[in-house]
Amino acid sequence: MGTHYQGSKAETDALNAYIKLMRAADSVTARVHAHLPDGLTISQFGTLETLFHRGPMCQSELASKLLMSGGNITLVVSNLEKSGWIQRHRDKKDRRFVTVSLTQAGRAFIADLFPKVAAAITQEFSALTTAEQFTLGWLCKKLGLGVSVAA
Repeated sequence: MGTHYQGSKAETDALNAYIKLMRAADSVTARVHAHLPDGLTISQFGTLETLFHRGPMCQSELASKLLMSGGNITLVVSNLEKSGWIQRHRDKKDRRFVTVSLTQAGRAFIADLFPKVAAAITQEFSALTTAEQFTLGWLCKKLGLGVSVAA
C-alpha cells in the first residue's frame, strides 16, 4: 500500500519509496528477531555483536557505532551487565570514561548465537541476487549519508 497523499510526483515517489523501505526493514527485522532468545532485544544483540567483533570500547563509541543515544546505550549496557554478559570499567583518571567489554559468559553466548543469526539474515537476503544485495547496500548507504545527486 502506498501513500494517499496528493502531493507532487516527487513527494509521492519519495513517500512510496519510504513506506516500502520501512515495511521491508520492519518485516526482515521481525523475522530475524524470531531467531533471538526470549528477552534479548535487537539493541542488546547489536551491542554484543559489536563487542564480539570489534573488541572492548568506550560506551560513547559503542553508542555511536550502534546509532543509539547516550541514555539508550546506558540502559542496554545496564541490562546486559545484569545478565552477566558484559562488564563496565571506569577509567581511573577520568571516571566519566567507561569501557565496555564482554565477559567470558557473554563471549560464549554471542559466539554461539551469532552464526545462527547470520544464517537467518543470509536466508532473508537470499530473496535478492548478489548484485541486488550489493545495489541495495549501496543505495542504503547513499540514503543514510544523505548524499544528493542532481538530476
